[in-house]
Amino acid sequence: MTSASAALAQPGRTRAFLRLVMIEHSVFALPFAYIASLTAMYEWDENIHWGRLLLVTVCMVGLRTFAMAVNRIIDREIDARNPRTAHRELVTGAMSVRHAWTGALVALAVFLGAAALLNPLCLALAPVAVVPMVVYPYGKRFTNFPQAILGLAQAMGPVGGWLAISGEWSWTAVILGLAVGVWIGGFDLIYACQDVETDREIGVKSVPARFGIPAAIWGARACHTVTTALFVWYALATDAGAFFWLGLVIVAAAFVYEHRIVRPHDLTRLNRAFFSVNGFIGIALFVCALLDLLVRGLTV
Repeated sequence: MTSASAALAQPGRTRAFLRLVMIEHSVFALPFAYIASLTAMYEWDENIHWGRLLLVTVCMVGLRTFAMAVNRIIDREIDARNPRTAHRELVTGAMSVRHAWTGALVALAVFLGAAALLNPLCLALAPVAVVPMVVYPYGKRFTNFPQAILGLAQAMGPVGGWLAISGEWSWTAVILGLAVGVWIGGFDLIYACQDVETDREIGVKSVPARFGIPAAIWGARACHTVTTALFVWYALATDAGAFFWLGLVIVAAAFVYEHRIVRPHDLTRLNRAFFSVNGFIGIALFVCALLDLLVRGLTV
């Protein structure tokens, strides 16, 4: 291939990699890292530190990109056997494994570099955040509860966002992290319901495959009830004001709506619940949390 041809091919590989890692789904985790970071800033000196917030963004996107790329690489043979995922880039050949690994390692380097720029504790704990990202795709091979591993991985975001600002461990951040982890684990229970028959056929483990779709839906409802309770606990722990509580009312209403449109014997609106409702939950709570902090004295 000539150098000119290589130059033309590069943008195509970049677009394929961004599709591979579904970069737009960062909306699920980023708002909660921002909530934790901004709350820590408010408690520290009531000022928004834009440079640190940018580094938090780089860390979150870098780590999530690494996790998604590794997930797709590890699961490529399973994806090829599932009609729903057979179009993914590593299955169709739109992206080679070598290029996927290159993108994953670049994203990991970006994450570690941003963590190093934040503070020593963030850098020291960065490998801890990486481990569940790698373990999760293997989880469906040895446990019926891979969503628990996913929840643990996602709980790292708010904790890391707080550590990025304070440089100190915070149990308040852990409450928010647990809320996010249980929330994401819960809606992944719903998402996994669409693959029950294929998972059973090829031996992929999951709650729906092992216990059935009704059990998974009820498990998701229990998770989201616990999530709401943890959000309330976080609000109390941070002395949140009216706007944050308004956000919790909106979140609770969104959960009710989500579980009204997804039922054990009707999964036709599953994608609306997964993508639209859950994306809305993160953004809505972030906006309300930001307004609350601004009203309480956080300075832009």
